[in-house]
Amino acid sequence: MSAARERWLLERIAVGEVWGVGRRIGSKLEEMGITTVQLLKEASPRDIRARFGVVMERTCNELRGLSCLALEEISPPRQEIVSSRSFGELVNTLDELAEAVSMYVTRAAEKLRGQQSLCGALHVFVQTNPFRRQDEQYSNGLTIPLTDPTDDTRALAGAALQGLRAIYRPGYLYKKAGVMLMNLSPNTMLQGSLFDGARPREDTAKVMAVLDALNRRYGRDTLVLGSAGT
Repeated sequence: MSAARERWLLERIAVGEVWGVGRRIGSKLEEMGITTVQLLKEASPRDIRARFGVVMERTCNELRGLSCLALEEISPPRQEIVSSRSFGELVNTLDELAEAVSMYVTRAAEKLRGQQSLCGALHVFVQTNPFRRQDEQYSNGLTIPLTDPTDDTRALAGAALQGLRAIYRPGYLYKKAGVMLMNLSPNTMLQGSLFDGARPREDTAKVMAVLDALNRRYGRDTLVLGSAGT
């Protein structure tokens, strides 16, 4: 876009449309005669900082083409994603643990897709309450390697429940369970195998995209796995 075209556009956009300005700051800017994005761009960053603080100064500089995002503010993709929680009440059945673990996988998979990564291995664990010395104690975990790295909640939940069934022992009161997604890699670096087909991976991506879109639009857990319970 040419400089003239950019100026023409910025002169026609109200300053309140800038992300982070808001109604209150927008009103104060207008009182100062700064009514458009172009006028905010031309304002003195020092004056803007003195009146509105460092965040608005950064906004002003960003409009001038000066990046104010420090390297440490750019969050690198996580190398592991953990989702776990202590239960409000002790549980002892496999079904109760399976529902909790399925929900933890759901949360972890959302974060996985959010950073555009794939998971190559999954660790699931359970433990009793070590502070209840009157109870029999037990804790265990199992890592399940995945044949194909994936971000599909269904595949990850299947692996987690397989591991949970292997480590579950009846007769204990469980306080905590959780999952850890490991061996993460960018979803653009997927190494195909000789027996892969193109359609299944495309279908998985479409299903997960619909799942995430519905939960963003209608609220978290609008659509969940059946194994997560009702």
